[in-house]
Amino acid sequence: MTAPDRTSDGVVATDIPARLDRLPWSRFHTLVVVALGVTWILDGLEVTLAGSVSGALKESPVLRFTNTEIGMAGAAYLAGAVLGALFFGWLTDRLGRKKLFTITLFVYLAATAATAFSWNFWSFIVFRFFTGMGIGGEYTAINSTIQELVPARVRGFVDLVINGSFWVGAALGAVGAIVLLNPVVVDPELGWRLAFFIGSALGLIILVLRQWIPESPRWLIGQGRTAEAEAIVASIEARSGATTSSDPLPLTHLRPRPATPLREVFTALFVIYRPRALVGLALMVSQAFFYNAIFFTYALILTDFYKVPSQAIGWFILPFAAGNFLGPLLLGRLFDTVGRRIMIAATYAASGVLLTGTGWLFWQDLLTAAQLTACWSVVFFFASAAASSAYLTVSETFPVEMRALAIAAFYAIGTGAGGVAGPWLFGILIDTGSRGSVFAGYLFGAALMLGAAAIAARFAIRAERQPLEAIARPLNAVAGRSESAV
Repeated sequence: MTAPDRTSDGVVATDIPARLDRLPWSRFHTLVVVALGVTWILDGLEVTLAGSVSGALKESPVLRFTNTEIGMAGAAYLAGAVLGALFFGWLTDRLGRKKLFTITLFVYLAATAATAFSWNFWSFIVFRFFTGMGIGGEYTAINSTIQELVPARVRGFVDLVINGSFWVGAALGAVGAIVLLNPVVVDPELGWRLAFFIGSALGLIILVLRQWIPESPRWLIGQGRTAEAEAIVASIEARSGATTSSDPLPLTHLRPRPATPLREVFTALFVIYRPRALVGLALMVSQAFFYNAIFFTYALILTDFYKVPSQAIGWFILPFAAGNFLGPLLLGRLFDTVGRRIMIAATYAASGVLLTGTGWLFWQDLLTAAQLTACWSVVFFFASAAASSAYLTVSETFPVEMRALAIAAFYAIGTGAGGVAGPWLFGILIDTGSRGSVFAGYLFGAALMLGAAAIAARFAIRAERQPLEAIARPLNAVAGRSESAV
């Protein structure tokens, strides 16, 4: 174990990244997964509630939303997430991971609670927008922290499972909707309002757990706060029961600085790592359209084409959510063993092919509501792993100083192009009442996924089991001085 050593020219030589990667799995890592990974549970909860209560919002004597307005509400949530990711992502790289994942959780808590008090369409839109801002900021701060604290050998599996936990939140939202939208239990006008308090209650619990998560040591050493980083890693090692070894660990040589100029960030993103940027863009845009277009409007498909009562929508979300969670859980380890490139391409391609088949069966009116749900469960078994791998890719293939902003940029572009447009477009297609129109939308989503699969098969980085510093050299690394495999 070597403490960071600063030379006369201001260069820090440290083995902290190597020590973090050699740690055995411990209660500390489990706490990180639970306290930080809950972001995706919150997002799943929000998205599911918004979809499940869409029928109640249309029937509400106060709101009386149309299908187009439902789609606009989903788009407002995603637009907020885009702006939140960019703004809070920039702050995360400058001010630190811990400070920002506390602030963004506060934003989410306040906005989702306020949604329950919406009195018209525009108030609902504004509150959903700020809820999205909180969640978008969470994505950047949390993904950065998880990547930098989890050992390299299991980073892919852990990241996929955490991203897949979105569907645990979806299941919670579905169960909550089943109870709160049941007119026998509670007045539906009150029920949809109470539903939005579920996220606030869960968020308050997580706020307490997060107080035990330390700042990222990798971020700290880049800032020159080496003593803090050393103390955090030593504490984790003590709690993990990590054994010391006489074999020297690889050193990383850095010249710390308080902030990285945006000029360097954009040069790295669009010049040095341009092929990686194109891969990230393709993966994020395609999965965002695929997911948000279908899931945000799934309740409308059930109510408009199958006449499913709005209070029963939650029952159809549960098997859908199960397929989505099982995909990353069962396929996740293959991303660390078989490899990133093969698994990303395979899951994206399978998603596109299966969406085409399911869309065709829907167009021909060959499926009942239950059968359509079963088909979606199979489609999204693969699509959930694919979407999770997109977040894994953009968060591990860029340098530490720009990791949060890179995640934010790809999330913003992908969600803006695919996520915001998707629910709005499908809301219009569903309003036509034509199965053929909806099928055309499905074909477009399938084409995006197949195109992304081809790009990943050719250009995706083989990052499995590699240290982050080996995948992307820190921008403040000293050329010719680092002993890490960068």
